[in-house]
Amino acid sequence: MIKIKRLFVCSILFFSSCNQTTEINTDTTTIVAGTSKITGRITTPDGQDKDSITVTITVVHPVSGENVRKEILADQSGKFSLDFDMETESSVIGLYTSINPRKSLIIRSKNNDSTYIDIAYNSNRDFKNIEVTPDMNKYDMIQSMEVLNKMIDYRPNDPNWKYPHLYNVSADEFLDTVQSTVSKRLAQFVDNDKLFSKEFKGFIAKDYRLFVYTGDVFDYERQMKRNYRNATRDQVNTPEIQKIDRSYFRFLKDFSLNDPQYLQTFTFAEFQDLILRNEVLGIPVIGENDIPSWLASVKAILADLVGFEDGPYYDILAANAYGRQLNVQVKPLSEKQKENIARYWKNDEIAKILLKKNQEVLELDKVKSPVVVNDVHSVQENKIMEAIVATYKNKVVFIDLWATWCAPCLDAIKQFRSTKGDFRDKDVVFVYLTNESSPKKLWEERIIGIGDEHYYLTESQWNYLMKHFDFEYIPSYLLYNKEGVLINKFSAFPGNDRVKEMINGLLE
Repeated sequence: MIKIKRLFVCSILFFSSCNQTTEINTDTTTIVAGTSKITGRITTPDGQDKDSITVTITVVHPVSGENVRKEILADQSGKFSLDFDMETESSVIGLYTSINPRKSLIIRSKNNDSTYIDIAYNSNRDFKNIEVTPDMNKYDMIQSMEVLNKMIDYRPNDPNWKYPHLYNVSADEFLDTVQSTVSKRLAQFVDNDKLFSKEFKGFIAKDYRLFVYTGDVFDYERQMKRNYRNATRDQVNTPEIQKIDRSYFRFLKDFSLNDPQYLQTFTFAEFQDLILRNEVLGIPVIGENDIPSWLASVKAILADLVGFEDGPYYDILAANAYGRQLNVQVKPLSEKQKENIARYWKNDEIAKILLKKNQEVLELDKVKSPVVVNDVHSVQENKIMEAIVATYKNKVVFIDLWATWCAPCLDAIKQFRSTKGDFRDKDVVFVYLTNESSPKKLWEERIIGIGDEHYYLTESQWNYLMKHFDFEYIPSYLLYNKEGVLINKFSAFPGNDRVKEMINGLLE
């Protein structure tokens, strides 16, 4: 599935940093506000699933700072056509179908152009044949995500191997271990693979490196606690953890962040988000500050760490700072912010992209409900759901169990934003539950963009609910009718149409 498996779901902890032999500097990726299209046909043996084949793509938007997921249902002949926005002249998109979501493709797309793909599956739901126009290296297309996931899932076969104890070494030793391990993974899986193009070797190396650092290096304290639990099996105590300062982030210099190929990677948006909200780095919120002044304060913090004072990276970071407001809080730009953008970027492509995104947020803002935070900390674990549902008498109650670190949760919430507006002024309430694994400050920021009813549960309350309803992972959902009776429970977001159908069935 095109997500590269999120580290918040399964951790790898012995990894990272890029092998210099795979750092390929490709042609400049020009920022362009535009659209593209992908069309194609899906073929299965004997016409299997011909009435329900879904095609899902993930498009990288490095300027507005998000990965956009879009899906479409193929017609009975297996044909589909999907238009999507782009923010660079050329990029890669991820694609998978409902025939086998575990088999993902990486496809090149060009701004203001069209890509055609013909995918044939065999009886084992594996790829039988793939044809794409414009033509591209099929090995790059089919194996890039496979190799990324192999590196992420890798565990040594050595019977003498022991889980690394990193919580009791210095931060410098931890970073050295991370750098050494990813270099080994890249050497093992990428560097000597002669079938990959040089361009895609660079793409894979950068995305893997970004993935590891976003998941396991940025939040040093959280990672050391996790390493302690995994290494010692002690779930009660916590180790004494070294305090880090800004100098810890000197590893950023090794990334060469002015390299434009980062704008094509799937993990870059999350990497940028972590830089912008990291409390140790302390980069100020852009707010209504003029951009040159904001960039001056940012460079005072980052220049020595990233290894440069000028370059396109800083403009991208400034755009991403506005993107956090638009994407996370779903808060439109103020007039002052629009003036600052116009003054700094004038009619540049970055300005066009941000203002277009702002128009989308203005439409979402019209249907977004106010945020209501509820406190149930004093309620006993076995009474928690009864207390929540009783709060909304004579209402259909749709409950979402989620977390700030759960990529599938956030993706589902984002998908459902506009659909929720269809239920405005109807007898339905949307309730969101999370727990202390979601950092309180980030939770408070994210719920602004979600709206509706929110609960921040204790660890014991959360654990009780997960066990009581037999949920093994999140996102998970509960649906109650107007009489407070549980009608449905399920894990994994089934799509807007299915959720809408379930809720409407209880409103009739």
